[in-house]
Amino acid sequence: MLGCVIHGRGDLRVEELPVPEPGPGEALVAVRYGGVCGSDLHYWRHGGVGDFLLKEPMLLGHEVVGTVVSYGTPDPSAPATGTAVAVHPATPCGVCPECADGRRHVCRDTRYLGSAARFPHVQGGFAARIVVPAEQLRPLPEGLELRRAALAEPLSVALHAVRRAGPVAGKHVLVTGSGPIGCLVVAAARAAGAARITVTDLLPAALEYARLAGADTVVRADDPADAGWPSEGAEEDAVDTAVEASGAAAGLDTCLRLVRRGGVVVQLGMLPPGPTPFAGNLVVSREIELRGALRFDTEFDQALRLLAAEPALDGLVSAVVPVAETESAFALAADRGRSCKVLLDFGG
Repeated sequence: MLGCVIHGRGDLRVEELPVPEPGPGEALVAVRYGGVCGSDLHYWRHGGVGDFLLKEPMLLGHEVVGTVVSYGTPDPSAPATGTAVAVHPATPCGVCPECADGRRHVCRDTRYLGSAARFPHVQGGFAARIVVPAEQLRPLPEGLELRRAALAEPLSVALHAVRRAGPVAGKHVLVTGSGPIGCLVVAAARAAGAARITVTDLLPAALEYARLAGADTVVRADDPADAGWPSEGAEEDAVDTAVEASGAAAGLDTCLRLVRRGGVVVQLGMLPPGPTPFAGNLVVSREIELRGALRFDTEFDQALRLLAAEPALDGLVSAVVPVAETESAFALAADRGRSCKVLLDFGG
């Protein structure tokens, strides 16, 4: 079978790999689509994500959907063979203090598909056949096709970020960054009842995807004269909640300056390694709540239901590329002026 293996910075290979065999409690899944994520691009471009550096070759990918082929042991509670499924990429330990506190998404000993956060690395899902714990399989809701279901993992991230923001119904939400995650934050905020959503980005093409996802106003981040900007310091025009999805210090600064007094800013984008300067005095003087958001847990099931109900989100999939052309798919995904979400097609 073919799989996408990263060996180091700039060294991404499509390789022939042996088909794995499922053990007790495991399922063999025939992968159809895998979404190229920003973290996959970081491994390709930089040989790591933040402080998590590659120490051995690793199969990339954690946004995968496909069909169940077989199980290592019979499990009547699991989806039947042939069922279309999405794969939840996280396996929390279940015993650490965070898991016991109901925060499994920040488990200190979790295993996450395609991650170099631990060694040996957790091999990912970009292969024609993968073995995963059977409990990580989620049958697709009726009417949800595999292509759109491939958005479930990033949408789960977005849903968790909106959940971290608190109630947004009837509120004005600002999203900085309209990459795939930012666009899906728009969809998540809309589903949660936001009354107005403003999105900023540097690229006009990316902002058009934000409109497709449900943004009311889009603003060029490098154009302070753009009429769509909320007015800094104008209390009547301040946003209630801001989600920073660009991973840039400038985006965080924008959120802190435009959110109202007592408002909430959620840092979702992964900032560059090392210290990040920010307008900390605003956090104090306006009593702004600055919260982090990492991954997700039960939001994965909510994401599948939302995708089934919102077929327009399929428009965020800008390209589907055969696995044999993986490097060109990564180059396309890295060019935000030409793409939103790029999927690899493993053929089922």
